[in-house]
Amino acid sequence: MTSPRQTLTATVPDSAAGRRFDAVLAELFPDYSRSRLAAWIKSGDARLNGQEARPRDPVQGGEAVELNVVLDTQTHAVAEDIALDILYEDSEVIVLDKPAGLVVHPGAGNPAGTLVNALLHHDPGLSALPRAGIVHRLDKDTSGAMVVARTLPAHTSLVEQLSARDVHRQYLAVVVGALVSGGTANAAIDRHPRDRLRMGVREDGKDAVTHYRLRERFRAHTLLECRLETGRTHQIRVHMQHLKHPIVGDPLYGGPLKLPKGATEGLVETLRGFKRQALHAETLEFKHPASGEPIRCTAPVPADLQRLIAELRADTRAAVEAGR
Repeated sequence: MTSPRQTLTATVPDSAAGRRFDAVLAELFPDYSRSRLAAWIKSGDARLNGQEARPRDPVQGGEAVELNVVLDTQTHAVAEDIALDILYEDSEVIVLDKPAGLVVHPGAGNPAGTLVNALLHHDPGLSALPRAGIVHRLDKDTSGAMVVARTLPAHTSLVEQLSARDVHRQYLAVVVGALVSGGTANAAIDRHPRDRLRMGVREDGKDAVTHYRLRERFRAHTLLECRLETGRTHQIRVHMQHLKHPIVGDPLYGGPLKLPKGATEGLVETLRGFKRQALHAETLEFKHPASGEPIRCTAPVPADLQRLIAELRADTRAAVEAGR
């Protein structure tokens, strides 16, 4: 499918008077390479005050610059009509609530039926962006809020915000054990030395920081609110395992199922049936790439996690009533 034509505009600053058009264009549109900008000047798709110009032509300052271009296809996945739960959307970004079980990127074993396939159906223009505009990912079985860029400038802005740790990412996690206080996990993470599917805490790994606080304490579990300062693969899952409080249902880092002594039938059934990590990306906040205004989106807690929390509460109440 052909990518749609995009029109981008800017104004030459007065301080640029006398400089070459191509050099000024590179400063006005830093998201594009100089070679790409030079090709657009040559084709007449980059105009100065509505007129074609040569790369070496000097600018005077105050002119209107317009790029009217078709971006090359970057993502070749096939568009598929898969429903999206959109929390916020405008011309620059999409914030969606990803359900558990949905793979983000196509790959070996998952060539179709992914979030990328769904996004390309929703907006074919995303094919012109790296990874269809996705700037951060959620694991297949983690639910919650994700932001997707719809333009290359928005993509660049969001990547820079993530790199500068300016994006607020808050998760809910149900972990094993009744914690007595919150804290910070500051432990470097990298690929596990023997199991390539897993990550692990390693002294030679990449900086990783997770802040956590108690949202609700149960008899033998805790509902945590986790805030990412960095964004390493499986970060919260690895850090919770490292703290000896793995996330309930985690197939990679959770270990064998542990049932509280004297647990209610409802909790036993729910814990045995919970086959994914009990982790939900609850809140996402960032600066809008164009306006700079804060965008804050909250993804509602999914039904399976709501049921788990409800059964943990019921079990705790039953234990109190029984004097356990």
